[in-house]
Parts: sequence; C-alpha cells; structure tokens
Amino acid sequence: MSAAGFTDLGVPASLAAVLADLGITSPTPIQAATLPDSLAGRDVLGRGRTGSGKTYAFLLPLVARLSASGRTPQARKPRALILAPTRELVNQINDSLKPLAATAGLSTQTVFGGVGQNPQVQGLRKGADIVLACPGRLEDLIGQGHCDLGQVEVTILDEADHMADLGFLPGVRRIMDQTPRNSQRLLFSATLDKAIDVLVKRFLQNPVTHQADSAQSPVATMDHHVLHLAREHRVQVLTDLVSAPGRTVVFTRTKHGAKALTRQLNSNGVPTVELHGNLSQNARTRNMEAFHSGRATTLVATDIAARGIHVDDVSLVVHADPPVEHKAYLHRSGRTARAGAKGTVITLMTDDQVRDVRDLTRAAGIKPTTTKINGAGHPLLAELAPGERSRPGGLVVEAPAEGNRGGGGGGGRRSGGGRRSGGGGGRSGGQPKSGGQAKSGGQSRSGGQKSGNGGSRRRSGGAGQSTGGGQSRHSASSFSSGRR
Repeated sequence: MSAAGFTDLGVPASLAAVLADLGITSPTPIQAATLPDSLAGRDVLGRGRTGSGKTYAFLLPLVARLSASGRTPQARKPRALILAPTRELVNQINDSLKPLAATAGLSTQTVFGGVGQNPQVQGLRKGADIVLACPGRLEDLIGQGHCDLGQVEVTILDEADHMADLGFLPGVRRIMDQTPRNSQRLLFSATLDKAIDVLVKRFLQNPVTHQADSAQSPVATMDHHVLHLAREHRVQVLTDLVSAPGRTVVFTRTKHGAKALTRQLNSNGVPTVELHGNLSQNARTRNMEAFHSGRATTLVATDIAARGIHVDDVSLVVHADPPVEHKAYLHRSGRTARAGAKGTVITLMTDDQVRDVRDLTRAAGIKPTTTKINGAGHPLLAELAPGERSRPGGLVVEAPAEGNRGGGGGGGRRSGGGRRSGGGGGRSGGQPKSGGQAKSGGQSRSGGQKSGNGGSRRRSGGAGQSTGGGQSRHSASSFSSGRR
C-alpha cells in the first residue's frame, strides 16, 4: 500500500499522522484486513502470527471510536477495556497506545498484579478512558468496588489463546459478562481453536473473521536449525552463540532452568537477564529495561516471554529446552524476524530428544536443518551467529525482594539478572552495575563450567552457594528441571 494506506482504510488522519511520525506508513496484512470492519463498529475475530501488527489493528479503531463518541470517563467506570495475559504485554500495549491516546485526549490506566494496587485504584477513581489489564488483578479491583465495567464501549482481548492456555478463561468470561452486551468486542489471537470458539459464541455478535496467514506458517524470513549435541556441550555451545553481536532470546522450559542458565551465562562473561514467573514486577521491569537498552545482550526466559514481548532487532532465538508443543515453538520463534527483518531460530537437541523434536517441528509445519556438532568449536556456529565473540562481563541488575501482592502477580524473588556474577573468559573491564554491588569472582553452583576468578563464595537466590574451586554442581541438564 501507499503511504496513505491507513487513511485509505478509514483511519482518522490525526492517528495516521502519529503512526507516520513513528515511521509506520503501510498497514500490515492483518491491519489491512481488519481495520475497515473494526472502524465500522463490527465485532472482529482476527488471527495473525506473532509480530504481524495485531496491536495497532485494535488500537486504531479503539481510539477512533472513543474520540468519535465524545464521552468523558466517570470515576471507576472506564470507557474501554483491553485484556492481555501478562504484565509485560499490558505495558507494551500501553506504550503503543500512549501517543495515539495523547493525540485524541484520552487517558489510560494499567491494572495488573505483582505491584501495590493503590496507584491503580487512584487512577480508576480519577476516571480512565481506557483500562489495560490482566484478568486476575482486574477481578480483584472489581470485587472491591474500585471498577465498574457498565460503561465500556469497546472490549479487546489480545492473545486470547494464550489466556486460554494459562487457565484465564473463567475469569475472562466473568469480566466480559459485566460489559454491555451491545458494546463492540474485538478478539485477536495468534491461533484460533476450540477454546477461543467458546468466547466467540458467547460474546461476539455476528463477528467478521480475518486470518492474515496460515495458522502454522512460520515467518518467511526465519531460518530454522536443530543442533544435535551431547548434553554436556550445551552450555559451551550456548555461550558461543550468545557471545556473537546482536540480541539473543534463549528459552528454557522451567523457571529454575532460566535462573540457572542466567547465572551460567553471566559467569561466562555474557551480560544476561532472566524473565519468568518467579520474579517480582520490579525485577521483571528492570530486567526488560536492561535488555531493551542493550546493557544485557541476552534474555533467558520461560514461555511467559513467548507471547507479545517485542524487542527490536532480536537476531537469534535459541530453544535451550525444546518446548512441549508446537504452538509454543512458533510463539517463541516469533521473537525474531519481526516486521520484515531476518532472524535465526536454533533448537538444541540431545539424543533423548530426537523423537520429540521431530514431532514438534512436523506439527509446527517447518523443516529445520539438522546438524550434529561436537562442541563450541564447530564452524556452523559462526555461520548461524556471525561476528566477533565478545564477553564483556556478567550483568548485575539488583532489585529488592518483594512479596507477591496477588491478582496475577509474580513471585517475590530477586531478579536472576541481579545475580552477582564473576568475570568469565574474555572479560574486559568491570561489570556493568545497576544498583547494588557486584562481588567479583566466585563460582556458580549452576554453571556448566568454571566461572571466572578465584573461589570466593557467591550467593544466588534459590540456587545456594558455590564451593570454592572445582567444577560447578548444576549440569546443563538443569535447564529443564524444577517448576515452570
């Protein structure tokens, strides 16, 4: 489409100008497909792969409708509701919404657990045009009388299938039952299945369905590789891959695995942060800020980050643990090759995982290139992650421990990115710091290799303390142990 593509679809010129200022001038396929119907007030069921532009596909008609209706929000009674499964996604949607809302003179309020509720209560009391929420905390505030959905004009469900996977559908149904029956409903999802059908039949009236691509289509600019290797080589191969230039997202199956691998990479000199459900909201925010800013070049995450988390220029995604099912593989892989960029996806596979990985990739509809390698010296690694390897030192992102304050919040453990990490091989200069102090040296119990200088003891929440000298106690197999 031309640069005038958004206005051609009916988007108000003022909102199209905001997008143009952000460098967005041409609608993506899901936007081009859904905007005419959603702007006309129709209920819309939209399916597009991760990174396809679904966020603006629902934000533009939302802001346009609220601007046209001209109502003002009442205390505790928002005019629009956006539901999303994770705190990170809520904040990300809000970041995209802010410039559009500011142009239209609309106010927003985020609602999620893991943080104190008082600022959210005050924001609702002042009157917010648009509430962006996770289901758990929103239900809490509704139950306490702080929020009334009786004036909602538009309800949007983002990543509806992920909310179903997380068990949020009963809460979503209770919440949507409190919105006016004649209000507009927009439901967007990366996949459409039977769980989504339940919501569609109950809440959407004569919906228009748009599917911008095949339910299983991997991104065309994404290269998929499987590295068949011995279990004891996983840490050294990972360290080599993430030491290459660019941002990397590494996925583990469990929270314990993410925590352990973050310590391993930091102790090998790679600035790394973690993201999983055991972190407090402050820790998650600090870790994501470190990754967004480039202070951390590697993010180790569980599937909590597979949906909706957008970071520009992620060139490499590594499945340190192959996911359980193909939808998770596609969503994890969607962290790279976004907005037309190229990306590489690597799955590490040990002998006992061959059948599982074969079934997984077949179900995902991809045909990866499989290569058997014998360690970090294999020449293919330089092809998959090109560039000079750099290990400037592990990152320290200290965050105070917080208790879980309910309503969909995370646990209250310290950020894994805040581990005190010793200098690894190739380390130059000091460690970056962000609050708190780093203890040099020390050997991590969780490393698959020795971790830098000396044998001083190092605390690392939940993983115990290292013993001076010798090899670390957690092998690479710890990636997939513990709780999710």
